[in-house]
Amino acid sequence: MNEHDTSWGIDPVPERLRVLGGLDLGLLWGNLGISLLVIVAGAILVPALSLPAALVAIVVGCLVGNLMLAVAGLIGAQARVPAMTLMRAPLGTRGSFLPTAINVVQCLGWTVFELLVIATAAAALSDELLGIGAQWLWTLVFGAAALAMGLLGPIGVVRTVLRKVAVWAMPIAVGYLTWWALSGGGLSAAWHANGEGGLSVWQAIDIVVGVTVSWVPLAADYTRFARSPRVAFWGTGIGYLIPDILLLALGAVILLTREVGDAAALPAAVAAGGIVALLTLVVLTVAETDEAFANAYSGAVSLQNLFPQAPQRLLIVLTTGVGVVGALTLELTSFQSFLFLLGSFFVPLFAVLLADWLLSGLRYTADDVFGAPPWRLGMLAAWIVGFGTYQYLSPTGPTWWVDQVERLNPPAWSIGATLPSFAASLLVGLAAAALARRARPLASSV
Repeated sequence: MNEHDTSWGIDPVPERLRVLGGLDLGLLWGNLGISLLVIVAGAILVPALSLPAALVAIVVGCLVGNLMLAVAGLIGAQARVPAMTLMRAPLGTRGSFLPTAINVVQCLGWTVFELLVIATAAAALSDELLGIGAQWLWTLVFGAAALAMGLLGPIGVVRTVLRKVAVWAMPIAVGYLTWWALSGGGLSAAWHANGEGGLSVWQAIDIVVGVTVSWVPLAADYTRFARSPRVAFWGTGIGYLIPDILLLALGAVILLTREVGDAAALPAAVAAGGIVALLTLVVLTVAETDEAFANAYSGAVSLQNLFPQAPQRLLIVLTTGVGVVGALTLELTSFQSFLFLLGSFFVPLFAVLLADWLLSGLRYTADDVFGAPPWRLGMLAAWIVGFGTYQYLSPTGPTWWVDQVERLNPPAWSIGATLPSFAASLLVGLAAAALARRARPLASSV
């Protein structure tokens, strides 16, 4: 097997494939952070919040979310296994199947979202230039590009795409977009305008964390190829943090100064700036493909936790194909609710992983992962407690579910759900992990 082969399954990555350095991971996560959907998420925060309040929420939310992402990357680099396989350690072999199923659904959902955004942007751009939209055609084109990247694999994508193209193209594109956002006038008025209400700063932090935390259950899929855990921590954390803050802030500014609040309207608005603006849009649209690739690839790798013998390439074709079909048939709706729902699942899931890892001496061995019992009910309970806490404070989901939760009279004061749910799962997880470790010597002595 060569270093670009994607077929490495759930077994620990051998030393010869641990080749991604800090710059490589910084490029990978930095490029994943540059997304039109991140701009859309920033636009959600205003005008409900004032611009200064939105920026506070963005900075706090990004620091919290990216710290989780960096630590998840570190643990993945240490264990050298994919993210959902890693969840066998805290939850048990069969216990890991539930988060795996949820993660596959979120990966497919994000693949659909990303392909929708790319195709919508490309159609708007081609309509502006040629008078022809053909969104369905762009969906197929970029779906094929995402599939090609998935088959190439993380190492191949970093070395043949990101190092040669994205390393210079993306800073130029983002630089121009920043200039365009700030040069439209009205920034001073936007800065001093009061928020219209309907969203608290804490709720905005939850939205921002939701943008980042969706990558936490995918982080190890890529950092397992890192040269060291330290490299994985800094490359992942800083690589995603910088574009995360910048593009979320740009989304808020663009909505207030350019009156552009969604991915469909952004390309046409930017395109009015002339040839440089058009080139910027081309770069941003093409760059969006790596988000679709990453979600389709991680969906396939997650499925391997359920079906270890399934060919990874076949699974990549399957997940990408589902994303393309979804993008051709669905519409981009309920983005804010989607982010809240992701947070309710994956913030407490990370807390459970962290609790077990801490009590394992800050290190997972292959036996911790592959020698885990079928179920670790205490840790599953810790995850459920965190999920319940998040949903109680910020009920999200189908109408019937929200109605049932609201019958419990959640507190009227908006404190956000991220930190309380994380703390609840972490504390219960620490207690459950400590009791399990205390019981092992007693069981072995009987």
